Amino acid sequence: MMKKLKAKEEENLKFEKLNSPIVEDGSCCYQKLHFSDKEEHLSMASQIIREWSGINTFAPATQTKLFELLGKLKQENVNSLTILVMGKGGVGKSSTVNSIIGERVVSISPFQSEGPRPVMVSRSRAGFTLNIIDTPGLIEGGYINDMALDIIKRFLLNKTIDVLLYVDRLDVYRVDNLDKLVSKAITDSFGKEIWNKAIVALTHAQFSPPDGLPYDEFFSQRSEALLKVLRSGARIKKEASQAGSIPVVLVENSGRCNKNDSDEKVLPNGTAWIPRLVQTITEIALNKSVSIHVDKNLIEGTNPNQRGKLWIPLVFALQYFLIMKPIKGLIESDIANERKPAWERRDAAFRKRDLY
Repeated sequence: MMKKLKAKEEENLKFEKLNSPIVEDGSCCYQKLHFSDKEEHLSMASQIIREWSGINTFAPATQTKLFELLGKLKQENVNSLTILVMGKGGVGKSSTVNSIIGERVVSISPFQSEGPRPVMVSRSRAGFTLNIIDTPGLIEGGYINDMALDIIKRFLLNKTIDVLLYVDRLDVYRVDNLDKLVSKAITDSFGKEIWNKAIVALTHAQFSPPDGLPYDEFFSQRSEALLKVLRSGARIKKEASQAGSIPVVLVENSGRCNKNDSDEKVLPNGTAWIPRLVQTITEIALNKSVSIHVDKNLIEGTNPNQRGKLWIPLVFALQYFLIMKPIKGLIESDIANERKPAWERRDAAFRKRDLY
């Protein structure tokens, strides 16, 4: 029995080491095996943030637009931004991170499954710091990968999510229950409010719709179908979704993406997609909704024992006023109204006569 327990512990340690998150610090990647508040603070403090040199690889027109957006953020006293990238596996999350940064910061391969650990990439430019957290896919074997989700949540401990970038593919004709499961898992982990800071990014946007359907019409139909199932999984009411709809943007990470006369990467509808994506990120970051700070209560929930203790005084009060007090009153009433038997009345009369 002891050998089995020891073997199980060793297996768990191996899994934790394999799946511990990676923080990309510009010179190397290091694993974090523990997630205490002190270690989290030390790891963030020791992280070397590289200069965002990848922005220079964009077309001059794109660079100009991006610097304008960064200036807009700084005008609102936003000096750093953290984007959490989530979704199913194989939809282009890592490629999208690379496209935003402008360099290959996350390794990807069409012949390998995505990494099992979150990766945080940080870049700084003109006093502004951009943090992007790439995460593994949440679906495995048709179900939510709870272990991967737990690793993601622990990695995010004590971090603040300014924008959730939910990634899926444009060239998918239908939605299914997996989309709903992923949406529900994200909501259960970080709260319904995270969707107030969300953007849906649809990759593989250089795509020809079937049956000659107009591009914008197909995009509209695909977006609405996906948003509907995401809202269902997140349990967002129709009225709330109408008040603040989740924006949907198109992404084309392929090196074969078309370009306009200004050498910007453009979609089939002519939109320069990188500035459009960053503009939407800026708008969500500056909206009135509060960013999501990930603490232990958010990850683990409140202590069920403490939650139960809070109800004890109320339960006792209800028992007294609704059960014990009415029963006591009924008993006293029965005693007062009870008809005494004849022999008891006769004995009482004899005792009374003897007294006189």
